Amino acid sequence: MMCSMLLQALPGADQGIPLPYHPGRDDALALLLLCSFLLSSYILARSRKFLFQLGKDFIMHRERASIFSTSSETDIRFLLVLILQTCVLTGTYLFLCFNGLYPEMVYKIPSPLLIAGYAVLCVGYFLLKWLLYNLLGWIFFDKETASFWIESYSTLLYYMGFGLFLSILAVVYLDLSLQNSVIIGLCLLSFVKILTFYKWAKLFCRDLLGSLLLILYFCALEITPCIMLYSELTQLNDYLTIKF
Repeated sequence: MMCSMLLQALPGADQGIPLPYHPGRDDALALLLLCSFLLSSYILARSRKFLFQLGKDFIMHRERASIFSTSSETDIRFLLVLILQTCVLTGTYLFLCFNGLYPEMVYKIPSPLLIAGYAVLCVGYFLLKWLLYNLLGWIFFDKETASFWIESYSTLLYYMGFGLFLSILAVVYLDLSLQNSVIIGLCLLSFVKILTFYKWAKLFCRDLLGSLLLILYFCALEITPCIMLYSELTQLNDYLTIKF
């Protein structure tokens, strides 16, 4: 009796100690992954051959007319959905990594809002790069070569979404540490950049001078934007942590 009265007298004694946030117990994150799995399965069932042809053309580097000109309207819609899914999954992966750096932020802002915010930033990032690629292609290269690169860039985004989905599953349900999560993300990012450089070399490299310019362009258009995006996200997380 006395113990009960004493506990009631203590401020916050009836609230208990909140459990630390764990992604595996987040229902919103589980629902997002389930929807992503169902959506990917549906698209693969309907456009598996088309996606396989895109990947094959990326590796083999065939000189041909754009495959988008011969694809159906349904295939194009599916590809746009895959790009949007890649943006959402990229935002989800950023959320998982930054949650390890700012563990208190998820108690102040719901995880769906954080994931949505990161996803919107990723949409803006990929859209800005797409516009920049079109602008530089229009200035420095012929229309056909620029079209080949935009198609190749889009193909990378499609397949990166599948890689992100598997990586998120591993991070969430294998309970990987922040260090391992960052390593997996950097490995996936490095693989995408290597494929990007490979495709650039195939499309734009003609001589030694072209190789030197290619390295400069690669650093300016691929490496620097990633560093700037990380810096902006870090500042945004610092602001949200202090503000809320």
